[in-house]
Amino acid sequence: MTDVKRRAEAVLDEIEKVVVGKRPALELILCAVLARAHVLIEDLPGLGKTLIARSFASALGLGFRRVQFTPDLLPADLTGTTVLEQSSGEFKFRQGPVFTNLLLADEINRTPPKTQAALLEAMAEEQVSVDGYSHPLPQPFVVLATDNPIEYEGTYPLPEAQLDRFGLRVRIGYLPKVDEVEMLSRRLSRGSAQQETGQILDAETLISMREAVEAVTVEKDVLDYVVRIVAATREDKDVLVGASPRASLALLQLARARAVLDGRDFVTPDDVKTLAVPTLAHRLSLRPEMWVRRVQAEDVLTRILSKVAAPRTVSTSSDRPASALSSELLADSSPKQRRAEPGW
Repeated sequence: MTDVKRRAEAVLDEIEKVVVGKRPALELILCAVLARAHVLIEDLPGLGKTLIARSFASALGLGFRRVQFTPDLLPADLTGTTVLEQSSGEFKFRQGPVFTNLLLADEINRTPPKTQAALLEAMAEEQVSVDGYSHPLPQPFVVLATDNPIEYEGTYPLPEAQLDRFGLRVRIGYLPKVDEVEMLSRRLSRGSAQQETGQILDAETLISMREAVEAVTVEKDVLDYVVRIVAATREDKDVLVGASPRASLALLQLARARAVLDGRDFVTPDDVKTLAVPTLAHRLSLRPEMWVRRVQAEDVLTRILSKVAAPRTVSTSSDRPASALSSELLADSSPKQRRAEPGW
């Protein structure tokens, strides 16, 4: 776990050389990559969404393709099609841009639902079916899709089935003034509009880091905490359709990935609580009157998290018994030690 943490920090540090002041968002995206989840980056134009995707592809050593989704984009333009080769007289499958490691689906809400649906099989099963044949995608395979939430003319909002395929939704936000000054200073010192990110990992190393996530243990009370949060979304008075069991699985895997980023082989309730909003918010359908009251899914989840009690037991690594660690925490009553126990 220590080695995985070191490699992950090196990736984030390298990306921060070109992406200023967005460490929390970068950590969320890296969590999704390690958890085999896809990411929807939803925010205003010009905030670095495309730059972040390119930087991750370079730092992780992955093949990268960018597809600009437009109203006239066809499913075959994305997945590929079967063509007749004049030289041999045989039909041959020609791969589309989806056959890559990291696919940037830029402005995914600008293409019709038929083309949006072409990504469903690729995102869920990591394969593409054309003319009755299934073609596996390169490994690892990650979709980073961008969405502009302020323009609705000529757009096609993603249906709930498509949104549920994304592990989490990330919002970038504007830079603080200090970070924006730093961004401009770097542009002047660089002397070029091009921003390059060095390669830190390769595909094989990333796959081994993903396998480390599967070694993270989860205590039964933490599993119960995940289920109680998801169940609360289905029972809330402001929610029309709550999170699905797929959301529970996504929250669990993302929490395990966050533990790996912290160098731990166990999940704490804080991991679950930190990732609950970006993992679940885009999966909720609120009642129509919530739009009039300007209530968003993030607000509902924040309220739910404040009501659902976190477990007070201590999750531990495999080489330290829970009773021993609990004794250590209780023996020292200093505020620093008390914060180390989830649920204090």
